[in-house]
Amino acid sequence: MTCGACAGRVERSLNRREGVVAAGVNFATARARVAFDPARTSPEDLTALVCDLGYGASPVAPDSGLAPAPVPR
Repeated sequence: MTCGACAGRVERSLNRREGVVAAGVNFATARARVAFDPARTSPEDLTALVCDLGYGASPVAPDSGLAPAPVPR
């Protein structure tokens, strides 16, 4: 991402995705936090969505010390 508008585009696209409860993209850290229903979408689907927009993406490894965002119930 090269600007805040890029981050906004990715965030809007993620939030429109079926199964996504909430998504936020931080331009400064180049990271997205996504709460989603795993019965309706997957990290691979979300990664593919971001890549289709023309940006690189990869899911955070479970052992990275970063916890995934919890899904609100």
